[in-house]
Amino acid sequence: MKISGKVVVYNHDNISTDQIIPGPYAYIKDMKEMAEHCLEGADRTLRERFRTVGNILVAGSNFGCGSSREYAVIVLKESGVQAVVIKSAARIWYRNSVNLGLPVIFCKTLPDTIREGEEIEIDLASGTIRETATGMIHKGEAPSEFVMNMYKEGGIKPLMRKRVLGELPDR
Repeated sequence: MKISGKVVVYNHDNISTDQIIPGPYAYIKDMKEMAEHCLEGADRTLRERFRTVGNILVAGSNFGCGSSREYAVIVLKESGVQAVVIKSAARIWYRNSVNLGLPVIFCKTLPDTIREGEEIEIDLASGTIRETATGMIHKGEAPSEFVMNMYKEGGIKPLMRKRVLGELPDR
């Protein structure tokens, strides 16, 4: 599975779910409307940058720390984010990302070297990220086969739906 696009860089550590979607907006029922406030608690320009600059978020360590809000993943997807490249993530946020089909790749080097708007290609299966302009390859952590299957199907619900309907073999 490959994902390519331009990056929006926010190389900061400890971005909490409260910063991804601040609490006062948690009661909005329409996810597209809620996404209008995506990452507002960290940097009010990020949502607009997803519209105008790129569709891959590159950030620092411990991304998604804090509470277990699933909508902290949903608003990223609704904002047009197709993948997240980070140094590390809070475990619950990462699992929510997997369950909801938002590809995440851990890479220690990319957040420190990439510039906003640069194009990259992520090869999830190999865990590599290639900077299109320079050809530079960054080695990240490839997701397990279990996680890759969820990404391919768009998350755990679509995966389980297909298994229940007999469209996929049990594993």
